[in-house]
Amino acid sequence: MKIYNLFPRLVGRFGEWTPHLERATAMGFDWVFINPIQKTGRSGSLYSIVDYFSIDPEFIDRRSRLDPDAQVRALVAQTERLGLSMMIDLVINHCAIDSPLVKEHPEWFVREGGRIANPFCVEADGTKIVWYDLAQFDHAHSSDRKGLEEFLHRVIAHLAGLGFKGFRCDAAYQIPTELWQRLIRHAHQIDPNLVFVAETLGCSPEQTCATASAGFDAIFNSSKWWDFEGDWLLEQYELTRRIAPSISFPESHDTERLFLESGQNPNAMRQRYLFAALFSTGVMIPIGFEYGFSSRLDVVNTTPEQWEGVNVDLTHEIAQINRIKDRYPVFRSEGPIERIPCSNPAILMLHKSHPEGRGEALLALNKDVWNRQLLRVENLYHHIRTPGPLRDVSLEWAMDFLPTPFEFELTPGMGRVLVTEV
Repeated sequence: MKIYNLFPRLVGRFGEWTPHLERATAMGFDWVFINPIQKTGRSGSLYSIVDYFSIDPEFIDRRSRLDPDAQVRALVAQTERLGLSMMIDLVINHCAIDSPLVKEHPEWFVREGGRIANPFCVEADGTKIVWYDLAQFDHAHSSDRKGLEEFLHRVIAHLAGLGFKGFRCDAAYQIPTELWQRLIRHAHQIDPNLVFVAETLGCSPEQTCATASAGFDAIFNSSKWWDFEGDWLLEQYELTRRIAPSISFPESHDTERLFLESGQNPNAMRQRYLFAALFSTGVMIPIGFEYGFSSRLDVVNTTPEQWEGVNVDLTHEIAQINRIKDRYPVFRSEGPIERIPCSNPAILMLHKSHPEGRGEALLALNKDVWNRQLLRVENLYHHIRTPGPLRDVSLEWAMDFLPTPFEFELTPGMGRVLVTEV
C-alpha cells in the first residue's frame, strides 16, 4: 500500500479535491487515506465525532445538487477512476463528549467518579494530556456491550456503503482484540476485500503484536523516529513482520513537518522518503510533504487558506521511488532486514530479502544530510545470498557496472539501491 493522506481540513469542500487526487495518482500512490469527515462536536476536532452517520457541513460542496452521502459516493467513484482506493479513519475508541450517544446510551462509556471519562495519554516526559472534548467508549466492561458492538457494525457498514475500501483504525490497541476480530469478520461478510490497518503507535511491541493478530491487514511502524543508529527499530520489525505487514512514514498528520524539523533541508526529505518506502511493505505521506510544507496539520484549526507555496518539489523523486517499489517485490514485502557493518559510520547499510526468495536488496544510505560521505565496500557480492547479479536502480547516477572493490561518494542524504533480478 502506497498511501497519500489527504487531510480534509487543508483541502476543504469535496469539489476542491480533484487536483490533489490527480497529483497522488501521478506520484504513483494507490491508496488515499482521509481523516474523519463526519459531523464534529463543539470542539471542531475531526476526531471528536458527534454523529457517525452525517457528513460535516464544512466539507459538503454547496454547489452540488447531490445530497452529502451521494457527494461522498461520487468522490470515491472518481478516486477509483484515477486508479486509487480510498480509506477513511475509523474512530471507535471514543466519540464527542456532546454526542447524543452520551445521553442515549450512558452505559456505553467509561465512568470515573460518576462522570463520563475522557481519553488521555501520557507523554514520554510524564505529562498527562486529557482530551476533554471526547467521551471514551467502554468496550471491555459496558453493561450493554452487545448494543455497543451492534452500533459499531452499523458504523462500519455505513462507511463501506459510501464506497470506502479500507479503514485506518485509530488507537486500535485500546480496543479489545476479541472485539476487533468480530468487527473485521462481520465487515468481511459485507465485502471480503475491505482492508483494516491498525494505528498502534505509542504502544509496546507486545501490544502491537496482540492487536495485529486480530486480523488486521497492516500496522504502522515507528521508523520515522529511528536515528539510523540503535537496533530497536530492527528488533521491533523482526518481532511483528510475520504477523502483519507494516507501513512507514517520514511524517504524519500527528507529527511536525519534516521540512521544518530538518532545518528546511531537501536532502533530508529525499533521504527519509527513500528509506520509508523501501524499508517496509507500505509507505504513507500526508498532503504537503511533497512540497516541503512547514505548517503542522491541525485537526481543529487547519484551513484551506493555509495552503503553502512550494518550498521544494519532490513529486518527481517520490514517483521514481514508488516505481522502484512497484518494480521489485523485495520492497513490497516484510522480509528479513539485517544491518551490514560499514567502515564509514556515517553510512547505513542494510540487506533485505524477500521472504519467499523473490529477490534481495542492498541499501546504502548517507545518514549525513549536510555533507558528502565516501562509501567503500570490498565486495558487494559477499553481502547477498544468491549469485546475483546485482543491479543498480538508484535514483541518481545508476551504474551499469558495479566494480570490486566498490567506491562511491554519496552526496548529502543520498541512497544507493542495489537489487538482484528475480
